Amino acid sequence: MSEAAQSEITPEQKTYSAVEKNGVVTAIWEMVGNKHLRTIDPRSREGKALLAHYQSQKEAGTQENVQENSASAAGA
Repeated sequence: MSEAAQSEITPEQKTYSAVEKNGVVTAIWEMVGNKHLRTIDPRSREGKALLAHYQSQKEAGTQENVQENSASAAGA
């Protein structure tokens, strides 16, 4: 991919997919649409940062669900 094409890609267009084997993340794929840009090692600094961000987002969503359920139970 040329530098001009890469500079046109916004972060919102990129997606990341974790590849798991036996419950362990073995790779992280950086994608734009259906096109595979690169593979990131989950043990690398960038891979660890992506996984940590995912975990923090997942925990935040879990906390929101607990708060919503608590509010619903209190109102019932």
